[in-house]
Amino acid sequence: MERGSSEPPVARSTGSTQSSSTGSVPIPRSSSVSYHAHSGSKKHRQIPLCKRSMSFDPGLLHNNGHTAYANGTGSGIRETGVVEKLLTSYGFIQCSERQARLFFHCSQYNGALQDLKIGDDVEFEVSSDRRTGKPIAVKLLKIKPEVLPEERISGQVVSSIPLHLDGKSAPGQMPTGSVCYERNGEVFYLTYTPDDVEGNVHLDTGDKVSFYMDTNKLTGAVSARNIQLVKKKQMRCQGVVCATKEAFGFIERADVVKEIFFHYSEFKGDLDALQVGDDVEFTIKDRNGKEVATDVRLLPQGTVVFEDIDYKLHEGTVVKVIPKIPTKNQNDPLPGRINVRIGFTEKELPFGEKDTRSKVTLLEGDHVQFNISTDRRDKLERATRIDILPDTFNFTKEAREMGVIAAIRDGFGFIKCVDRDARMFFHFSEVLEETQLHISDEVEFTVVPVGPVYNHFRKDMLSAQRNHAVRIKKLPKGTVSFHTQSEHRFVGVVEKEVVAVTSKNASPTKGKEKEAEEGVIAYEDCGVKLTLPYHAKDLEGGSHPQAGDKVEFSINEVKRTGQQSAVSIRVLNRNSSNAKRLHGFVATLKDNFGFIETANHDQEIFFHYSEVCGDVENLELGDTVEYTLSKGKGNKVSAEKVTKVAAVNGVGEDISASVMMGKVIRPLRSVDPSQTEYQGLIEVPEEGGTKGQTYPFGIMGMGNKADCLQKGELVKFQVCTVPQTGQKMACNVVPQRRAVVECVKDQFGFLTYEVGESKKLFFHVKEVQDGLELQAGDEVEFSVVLNQRTGKCSACNVRRVSEGPKPVVTPRPDRLVNRLKSITLDDASAPRLVILRQPRGPDNSKGFNVERKTRQPGVID
Repeated sequence: MERGSSEPPVARSTGSTQSSSTGSVPIPRSSSVSYHAHSGSKKHRQIPLCKRSMSFDPGLLHNNGHTAYANGTGSGIRETGVVEKLLTSYGFIQCSERQARLFFHCSQYNGALQDLKIGDDVEFEVSSDRRTGKPIAVKLLKIKPEVLPEERISGQVVSSIPLHLDGKSAPGQMPTGSVCYERNGEVFYLTYTPDDVEGNVHLDTGDKVSFYMDTNKLTGAVSARNIQLVKKKQMRCQGVVCATKEAFGFIERADVVKEIFFHYSEFKGDLDALQVGDDVEFTIKDRNGKEVATDVRLLPQGTVVFEDIDYKLHEGTVVKVIPKIPTKNQNDPLPGRINVRIGFTEKELPFGEKDTRSKVTLLEGDHVQFNISTDRRDKLERATRIDILPDTFNFTKEAREMGVIAAIRDGFGFIKCVDRDARMFFHFSEVLEETQLHISDEVEFTVVPVGPVYNHFRKDMLSAQRNHAVRIKKLPKGTVSFHTQSEHRFVGVVEKEVVAVTSKNASPTKGKEKEAEEGVIAYEDCGVKLTLPYHAKDLEGGSHPQAGDKVEFSINEVKRTGQQSAVSIRVLNRNSSNAKRLHGFVATLKDNFGFIETANHDQEIFFHYSEVCGDVENLELGDTVEYTLSKGKGNKVSAEKVTKVAAVNGVGEDISASVMMGKVIRPLRSVDPSQTEYQGLIEVPEEGGTKGQTYPFGIMGMGNKADCLQKGELVKFQVCTVPQTGQKMACNVVPQRRAVVECVKDQFGFLTYEVGESKKLFFHVKEVQDGLELQAGDEVEFSVVLNQRTGKCSACNVRRVSEGPKPVVTPRPDRLVNRLKSITLDDASAPRLVILRQPRGPDNSKGFNVERKTRQPGVID
């Protein structure tokens, strides 16, 4: 019988006389056995029968094998099968060559019945039952199974079992993979299941393996079993550079939670461009018993993904914070913990320093919002993108303090606290809601101590256990108050007047400023006599109280210290014994003293800045003040207790409507200190050049109080009457000055105008009105001001009246014109222009855009 024949194996006859003999006769068999399967069945290879050891009496077979008797006495076709069911006196056989299940009686088994077991291979003939006519198996012989040598075969994985099946597949099926091996130049393929792999390892395509061959007794299918991994395929792995040193670095692997070493010599690319956080791919090799990364190459950013983030927001509570001072034994990269309820289950999720959206300090009990991240490598869940919720302060019960931003530096600042004397340090990373802070912003914060180790890491000079502000929240304006003020108003008497001392009060020979002296108010509360200090800044209205004056006030208490003082002070009654208060007008302000023009505008009174009640910086020329006269050394009269008050009428009343022209024949004393009279004098010239009527004027008569009227200047003015004396005085005096610009140099220039001994008057270009650029020869109008410190005058409010003549182009000298006319283009001795390099314009174009024309010598375009 040929290999692959569709006919079943047939017993060959050795002679007709031996058909009923029971002698031992050899039985030839084909080299292989094949069979026809029913529709839908798979064809499987069978182990050749010639290779099987059989124990039976060959005399039972007849000569040709084509005749079978119903009573089973005749010889028939021999088949093979497997014992499927075995009972006390009978059993069933599953045929190997066809889809049939045959009954057999134990009396038909040739051998020791106790040795027959379910699953044994048997050989039999097919007969029919005398009673029912159904086919049955008779003349059973047990086939001794072939003992294959236990030899491990080397091969490799061709198709791996998919990981996502996780050992599961369709119902009734087992997920399979395939391996291959080579014999005599031919490649054979075998299937395997997860149960056939030893060591609970996952095999990948290309892995080198060793295995045994196994044959299914029912189907004859050959598969691989007891598969052992010999060598993993050298695969390209991915990861992210997590650390770089001087000559080497480390990569965090994307397949397992592990870091791997690599040397810079293994990096294929620009080493200077390699940074922590770059995505890379590499090959793993074993060197000296340790895994190292080789052939490291850059990947596009975002290629390597370690985790999957669930974008659903969850809320939870911080139960363990990340310690600011790491301990020596702390190896957990995710030391923080957040308690969250998901459905009906409570979980405790870890988190690390990089999982918070901001660097704001987290405290235990914080109410937070976050996403859940799942690591692809080990399925570890953690909280990430953590945000502090606004209502967290209701959960933590922390002590919150308030203050005002006092100073801001590069990356940090200081807060003036309501309840503490010292300013509180804070870092910008501790500001909630990423709000931009400015000086004077009102904030709320929590105070925490900073240990010495933490200071060492910060590399600053903070002392041990110094406090600083964290979790800073910006508050609306008007929320923070450093003191409380009583609603009830008190009445008292001034026992001591306040003396305000500023930088102008201090002597120029002393470097340090004196602190302002406090005033004292005495009052009674519930029959007890008490005193309170007060300051000039707490006064209401323009008048300063004097000793003995009756005042009304409120009591202010500083929250930090509990110190009380009188505020919102208003004078009720003046003490009649006090000296008379006079009104005047500031006429002159020097370095540390000044002069006051009296109410009659005819004299000036000296005062020192130390006598000013309030800030001297607020005083300006022409301000109305209140003062008291006193006599000092040499019976010299001076003003004291000078107080700025609300403005009153300037010069006088009954101002004439007509505008008059005049000439200054005497300036104010502030302009010419050598004169004895304070008032200036304006003369109205009559026809014919004779002297006319004169009118005095003071600082309040000036249109511009800072203007410095010089002797001989022409002015416009009006006439008014002083109510106290009935004197006629000039008011609204405006100078009529005109001059010519002599020159302008960058940011300043000079006018041809005589002031004192100088023939020129200085001006700055910023004093020119309308932003015009003056040229030499322009005619201008201006005001003259006196610098009190240097004693020099300068022009201000410069306004151009008319433009000067335009500069005329000076013609070329005749000798140059004659020289140019004598030169011709053909003259070899004439100077020539040789182009060395073509010029380039702003648009990178070559040559000249304007056509060149022949120029006539001596002619100016």
